Amino acid sequence: MYLCTCIYKFEKLFFLKLSLMSFHIIKQANMKKIKEIILLAVAILSSTGVEAQENEFEATISADIVSQYIWRGQDLGSVSLQPSMGISYKGFSLGAWGSVGLSEPSDTKEIDITLNYTYGGFNIGITDYWTNDGPDLKNRYFKYESHETNHVLEANVGYDFNFASLQWYTNFAGNDGFSNNGKRAYSSYFELGLPFKFGGVDWTATAGAVPFSTDFYDTDGFAITNLSLNASKDIKITDSFSLPISAGIITNPHAQKAYLVFGLTIQP
Repeated sequence: MYLCTCIYKFEKLFFLKLSLMSFHIIKQANMKKIKEIILLAVAILSSTGVEAQENEFEATISADIVSQYIWRGQDLGSVSLQPSMGISYKGFSLGAWGSVGLSEPSDTKEIDITLNYTYGGFNIGITDYWTNDGPDLKNRYFKYESHETNHVLEANVGYDFNFASLQWYTNFAGNDGFSNNGKRAYSSYFELGLPFKFGGVDWTATAGAVPFSTDFYDTDGFAITNLSLNASKDIKITDSFSLPISAGIITNPHAQKAYLVFGLTIQP
């Protein structure tokens, strides 16, 4: 009888320990699995958060090669390389654009920095233009003193109606021109653009004018300085790469000038 009681207690103790060991093993396995699930969830959420944050930003980089550099009806150079880069976030954009002559060393060298905000069709912005043509003969970029700088600061405001766009630009600081009375002109320019499609090509008709006298645009008063028609099309090279090309006829009725310009764009 005593022996049976001992065997019973031993079996009970054995199975109790076995149950505890099994529970401990299962618990450890479950904890390990839970930890793996938690780490995996954290990794997924972190990567999703980073991806979502990156998706809110958009970066661009490109370079244009043009047969002539014509700006608002003004001849600023012959064959030119014009690189650009920019970043945008929720309607705000910051970009840099430049131009350097390829065929004529004397052509305008330019660096423009633009900060812009767009909401729907409305846009407003500021551009800092710098060129090697100005009062500072040493062409120092970081020289901003009044009447000595090669920088021009310009404000712009406009609206894109989809079927047409209207923009107004005014210089408010820097190397601006002078009006007929010898005072700062706050040189201004406004432009109407009409985009349309025809024959599988994207077209834009543009009319631009200077409203007041200024030697910045070489006008004595109101003058139409830009009437142009531009055509552009993407040429497919491979399934993942296309080469945008464009051609345009640009006239400056005020200066009695006309230009036919070709360009191509290289971009990722």
